[in-house]
This record gives sequence, structure tokens and C-alpha cells, in this order.
Amino acid sequence: MATLYTQQSNNVSKTWLLMTVFFVIITLLGFFFSQRYGNPNLLYLFFGISLIMNIGAYWFSDKVVLSLSGAKLASREEYFDLYTTVENLSITAGLPMPKVYVIEDSAPNAFATGRDKDHAVVAFSTGLLSVMNKTELEGVVAHELSHIGNRDILLSTVIVVLVGLVSIVSDMMIRMSIFGGRDREDRQGGGAIAIIAIVFSILAPIFAILIQLAISRKREFLADASASLLTRYPEGLASALEKLQNYSAPMNHQSSAISHLYISDPQGVSLNKKISGLFSTHPPLEDRIRILREMK
Repeated sequence: MATLYTQQSNNVSKTWLLMTVFFVIITLLGFFFSQRYGNPNLLYLFFGISLIMNIGAYWFSDKVVLSLSGAKLASREEYFDLYTTVENLSITAGLPMPKVYVIEDSAPNAFATGRDKDHAVVAFSTGLLSVMNKTELEGVVAHELSHIGNRDILLSTVIVVLVGLVSIVSDMMIRMSIFGGRDREDRQGGGAIAIIAIVFSILAPIFAILIQLAISRKREFLADASASLLTRYPEGLASALEKLQNYSAPMNHQSSAISHLYISDPQGVSLNKKISGLFSTHPPLEDRIRILREMK
């Protein structure tokens, strides 16, 4: 039977597998377009970009996330209740105290990021802090700390950089194929390669996003369960998720690149209900609430 420790190990393995998959995707893009344009240097260029971005994703992706979210470092004096809640639950969970950030936004939401438990960050919107009572806030904090303890954060944070890279490179390659200045003879000679290159450029970002969404949905259920074990009070988190469900407006400051990191979809619950489960960044809140209340 799977345990917390096997899940942690699986997340580490998934992170390395994910980085390898994206490395292969970018390298293949380079290969197809080096063949398309008869320039082997393109393959070396894309290989180098892929290698650098994998390293960068590991070391700097949390800074990218904080920048995209507009989060600011929170002081203990200004956010005393939040700070002490994070501190107390970190001790209970046996985790180092993460850095605490606050997002100036009326929509209630929160996320965790970082490459490991010693370099972790938790961020909460001012809207969430204003609507949650003590037990609900503890449930949300425990949920985010569970992402850290379960080693979800590296996997989910690395995705932000790698998915963005694949999308940018694919878009660049499509533009090169459409507006490239090759003469007619070259175009006729390389027609098959050109078609393969364009098709792969179109499919690569779709494939990358589907990986992102699938990983995001599964990790939320585990974090909910882990949070309930940490607080010994599933109703606290269930009640918090109910408040998130009742607030359908999107966050003012958001980016689709990091939407999978939040405890609920920052684009708004109403949008989340309209799209299929395959393309949703989060499992339905009603399912998460139901499962939490069945834990009693």
C-alpha cells in the first residue's frame, strides 16, 4: 500500500522524469528544424537551451512564480496570526519554517512553491486572510505545508518554467516555418520534414500542458488528506474550501502559467465548471469537500 514516504519518492522520480521528457521534446524540436533548414547548429542550440532551462527550472523557478503572482514577503508584525499559524503547524509537521508571502488580492487563494523543504515558500492572498476563521486558516496552511512535506512543490514549480519554454520554442518554430525565407526548391525538397516539424511544434505545447494539468489535479487530493492528518480536523479545510467555492470571481493578479499551484483555480470557480475535467487545473471543489467530510 502506498504511504506518504512512497509518495514523496514518487514525486522526486516524477520531477526527474518530467525534466527528461521536456529535455527530449526541446531536443526533438531542434532536430526537426535543423533538418528542415539544413543547419545542424540548430540542434546544438536547442540542446543547450534545454539543458540550461532544466538547470534554471530547478534553481530559480520559485522566483519566477513569486514574480508572476505579485507576492510580497510578509512580516511577523503585520501578519502575526498568519505567521504564527504557519510556524506552529510547521513544527507539528516536522518541517523547517517556510518563508511567508502575501498577495494583495481580494480573491481568496494560496499556494506553496520552492525546490525543497529548506527553500520553501507559502503565499496567501489578503482576500483569503480576511474571510477565513482560525480553524479554516489552519486547514489552508496545513494544505500548503502538505505540498511541501509531500515534495509536490519542486515538481509543480519546475513545470511552470518548462511548459513556458516549450510553448515559446514551438511558437518560434511555427513562425519560422510559415515566414521562413527558403527558396522554392528547398521547400519542395524538405516538404515532409517541414510538415513533421510544424505538426510537432503544434502538438508539443498541448502535450506539455496536459502533463501539467494531470499532475496538478492528483496532488490536490493528497494534500487535502495530509492536511487533515496534520490538523486532526478535516472540517476546517472543508469549510475553507466551501468559502473558496462560494467566491467565483477570478484573482486580479494571475498568470495561467502558475494557476496549477493554487489551492483553487485562480481563474474562478465558474470557469472551472464549464470546462472538461481533462483541461482543468484542479479537481472539483465539491469532490474535495465531500471526501474531506467522509474522513470524519
